[in-house]
Amino acid sequence: MSIDRVGFIGLGNMGAPMAGHLADGGYRLTVMDAASAAVDAFVAGHPVAEAAAGPEAFAVVQALILMLPNSATVEEVLERDGVADALPPGCLVIDMSSSEPLRTRALAARLHARGLSMLDAPVSGGVRGAKAGTLSALVGGPRAELARATPLLRAMARTIVPVGEIGSGHAAKALNNLVSAATISITVEALALGESFGISPETMTHVLNSSSGRSNTSENKVSQFMTSGSFDSGFSLRLMSKDVDIAVDLARALSRPAEIADGVARQWRRIAGTAPPQTDHTEMYTLLSEAGSTR
Repeated sequence: MSIDRVGFIGLGNMGAPMAGHLADGGYRLTVMDAASAAVDAFVAGHPVAEAAAGPEAFAVVQALILMLPNSATVEEVLERDGVADALPPGCLVIDMSSSEPLRTRALAARLHARGLSMLDAPVSGGVRGAKAGTLSALVGGPRAELARATPLLRAMARTIVPVGEIGSGHAAKALNNLVSAATISITVEALALGESFGISPETMTHVLNSSSGRSNTSENKVSQFMTSGSFDSGFSLRLMSKDVDIAVDLARALSRPAEIADGVARQWRRIAGTAPPQTDHTEMYTLLSEAGSTR
């Protein structure tokens, strides 16, 4: 059965443009956010959308998408606030948040007992990707449910990557961001060391991009957001730190060694603990230098 009525909870920096693409694709939306102003602004700009007055408003949706900060918030909205109780049997719940994979598996089992299906489909690509509709969605869950959800995901993402059973999408997202955070850390250190020796950051970046040290960080973050001083990639330092912690916690749960990951997590956690909440993750370029000069 095709889906044409969708619930969407979480109209933040990424959620709002993602929901906007669904509205532009002709889906009728029922939306909710903790910030009423975000809901009012979205509904005013999208005639196919209506604000949810309460959990019961989601009784008419065939799919519910969540774009929230973490597993705790997802569970609170679905279970404590009663949204899951309001959903009709057979409704497909798609958690596109950066949640904890083992908690996602447990939540999926509880939802299944209520007659609900679930996919986890966290995204990569940041605010720019959300606005442009060029995100990558990393999807965990049954193939049949992915087939059902594919038109929805295509409206928001350019690339859809099936990665395994439920929870696998959230695991893959955390592991991807672990690699990204580690690459940022070592790139920033290399730039600082080069500058201390007399090699300008611009020249060192050119060296990296012309050599085996090339990475997404050196190609797409250093000159664009770091050395330019713009620091406006759209992804916060605290969220990156949270995702790294999810990856390290998963390693512990699986009894797997994570020597490098542990060090990366400690560094990002330390810096995130002293930075304002909205600090962009590319500000590690200056924050690591400042922290190093005071230690």
